[in-house]
Amino acid sequence: MSSIIYWAGDSTVKTNDHTTYPQTGIGQGIGLYLAKDVLVKNHAENGRSTKSFIDESRLAAIYNDLREGDFLFIQFGHNDSKSKDPERYTEPFGTYQENLEKFVNVARNRKAHPVFISSICRRWFLEDGSLDPDKMHGDYPAAMKALAEQLEVPYIDLTASSKKLLESWGAKASESHFMNLEAGMYPNYPEGQVDNTHLTYSGAVAFAALVAKGLKDLGGIYSELISNTVK
Repeated sequence: MSSIIYWAGDSTVKTNDHTTYPQTGIGQGIGLYLAKDVLVKNHAENGRSTKSFIDESRLAAIYNDLREGDFLFIQFGHNDSKSKDPERYTEPFGTYQENLEKFVNVARNRKAHPVFISSICRRWFLEDGSLDPDKMHGDYPAAMKALAEQLEVPYIDLTASSKKLLESWGAKASESHFMNLEAGMYPNYPEGQVDNTHLTYSGAVAFAALVAKGLKDLGGIYSELISNTVK
């Protein structure tokens, strides 16, 4: 029987279609690195936080489908920080952690395996070539990591690994991996746009590779999700 990954997250993870091309989510890119018998059921949706995802019964839908031995990838933070939006905002060491625990409980009640994955870094560079700390995700990655340790949930620090990768690329080379589009390049974005949060196909593939490495590093059943061709 094949292994199934259920992925709960936001627009950086979502599976896109032709109407938003070239925007691509990490949940799409990961397919290049998975073992042949591993499937992804991507429940990520634009603009969702842990709170709105739960309030819209999206977690309940996952609960209904989870089987013993499945995996639940939990990746939130971008929208939980929107303090002016009561429908999405959560406090990092308060409601955010409380909500994350609900995801863990859903997985474990179904005898599935939860995995925490922190948010990717936004592409906002300072003049010295480092990423702007004010454009990061505040305390949310630290809150997720602390809860992972408390609940003994595997944790992939994608915030840290994506920061390192972005800084190695630099401001110019990293631009095309995000949805920074010139006018007339794509029919879906005739006027072009500047977007340093959402990913193009190349960006989704690059950051999915970091998730794949994170799973390999976890070892055991998590590394078995990844193709043997991935080192």
